[in-house]
Amino acid sequence: MSIKSKIRNVPNHPKPGVMFRDITTLLKDAEGFREMQNILVQRYQDVKIDKVIGIESRGFIVGAPLAIALGVGFVPMRKKGKLPAETVGFDYELEYGTDRIELHTDAISAGEKVLLVDDLIATGGTAEAGCKLIAMMGAEIVECAFVIDLPFLGGRQRLEKMGQKVFAMCAFEDEE
Repeated sequence: MSIKSKIRNVPNHPKPGVMFRDITTLLKDAEGFREMQNILVQRYQDVKIDKVIGIESRGFIVGAPLAIALGVGFVPMRKKGKLPAETVGFDYELEYGTDRIELHTDAISAGEKVLLVDDLIATGGTAEAGCKLIAMMGAEIVECAFVIDLPFLGGRQRLEKMGQKVFAMCAFEDEE
């Protein structure tokens, strides 16, 4: 079974000319979802990790069951204003404007080893901001893990230039 074969391609979403890679078809397939989790668990079961951090929102779906399987805590990294308690955040540039991601101030501690997860790495802007926020809080990123890599958009290279290790289960080499 191929993880990649379970991912739906949605042309012209969210705008004309964009091919959206949708993991909901992978998630609804019990065998596919289990295989995705098994790949991640096998990769990280012998790695010292204190917390799994999932980037809103599909990173929650990927990261929460992984944290359970690894026997570690799960931390949601959210968009501005979504977390109820005191937060620390990082502003980053988008194609048109800026955005902000946040963590609770007590979500991670200095010196903890964390795994950052999301469904997809495209341009890498959000993941880069996440890495910078985690570093500001004094934690160490073990690796950044994704289900899908879109290498033609440069996100993996962006993170690797920061010194981050990057893992992706599959890649789509172009927009088709």
